Amino acid sequence: MFAELSPHASALRDKLVAFMDEHVYPNEHALLKPPREAEKWSPRPLAMELMRKAKAAGLWNLFYNHGPEGQGLSNWEYSQLCEILGRSLAAPEIFNCNAPDVGNMEILSMYGTDAQKERWLKPLLTGEIRSCFAMTEPRVASSDATNIETDIRRDGDHYVVNGRKWWTTGANSERCKVAIVMGKSDRSAPKHKQQSMILVPMDAPGVTVERALSVYGYEHAPLGHGEVVFDNVRVPAENMLLGEGRGFEVAQGRLGPGRIHHCMRFIGLAERALEIMCERAKSRTAFGSSFAEMGAIRQAIGQSRCDIEQARLVTLKAAWTMDRLGNKAARNEIAVAKIVVPETAGKVIDRAIQVHGGAGLSQDFFLAEAFAETRFLRIGDGPDEVHREALARVELGKLN
Repeated sequence: MFAELSPHASALRDKLVAFMDEHVYPNEHALLKPPREAEKWSPRPLAMELMRKAKAAGLWNLFYNHGPEGQGLSNWEYSQLCEILGRSLAAPEIFNCNAPDVGNMEILSMYGTDAQKERWLKPLLTGEIRSCFAMTEPRVASSDATNIETDIRRDGDHYVVNGRKWWTTGANSERCKVAIVMGKSDRSAPKHKQQSMILVPMDAPGVTVERALSVYGYEHAPLGHGEVVFDNVRVPAENMLLGEGRGFEVAQGRLGPGRIHHCMRFIGLAERALEIMCERAKSRTAFGSSFAEMGAIRQAIGQSRCDIEQARLVTLKAAWTMDRLGNKAARNEIAVAKIVVPETAGKVIDRAIQVHGGAGLSQDFFLAEAFAETRFLRIGDGPDEVHREALARVELGKLN
């Protein structure tokens, strides 16, 4: 089976559990509470204070393994920690392990120039700024990224960017200082060589965050998901990532690890939902019986344990394969996890909501917002159908 955690990873895990118990769970309601309108997209003092404590405790950049700024954990090791911090929707930002910054830091580490790393990666690693990733567009089916219409056109020693993006996570935040934008730079090139990615400062003339998008009514401030317009935005040519026509190459380097991180976080959410489902079942009675004695609820609890264990195993296998064979070789395992985990977590959280009754739908518990997040992930990072189609092609190809 899987190897034991290294002493370093095991010590980090113990520290993370203690930090969550002492600082995150007690402050979770305040961290997730919608702020006043005037302060909606501003950094929250409480979150910033906890970030400083996490950094001082050595629980910072847990995902990062490219240099001394990180912890040097493998994908499999980080998966164990990611499940713990995923138990609270408020936690990833506290440890600088939040999307989309994690993926953007990976991109800059792997593909950025020294100048790009100095300007953008370094302050992201220290938590001074935030970033966003602008790929999805409202006017095309972005599940097929070759449909993307945003134009990135060379003009002397600059590129000019024109387009409209949405579901650009993090764009609303006052701390968001740079966007990685995917668009077409050569429409005459082969299908998967037309796209490029470029770094666009959010304060560049022509960049406008038009509105915040909500997920089932949750705006997720101060992070949020924005609809962003790029209107004749001029950026220096040196802001291009890796080179023209290499956008898909950059995207694949980013998405594999990010999908596994999402999966382990949502397994943590599902575990916590099962725990409070059990607590609720043991504390409530109806029609003369404890909920915990009712067959339907016991069935829901037992099935939830089966579902979580299966989801965790496929995710750990994906992380294990990535470490040994590389992200590309693990693409099928990653796709399986990406399909299985959000659906599984959604089922478990939905059962917990049902056991909680009306309370499960309210802001008094994390369940309603967690359910919205899991439903979002069945579309984010590629809809389930795209991953199933890719897996089907592999299976059918085995018969040739």
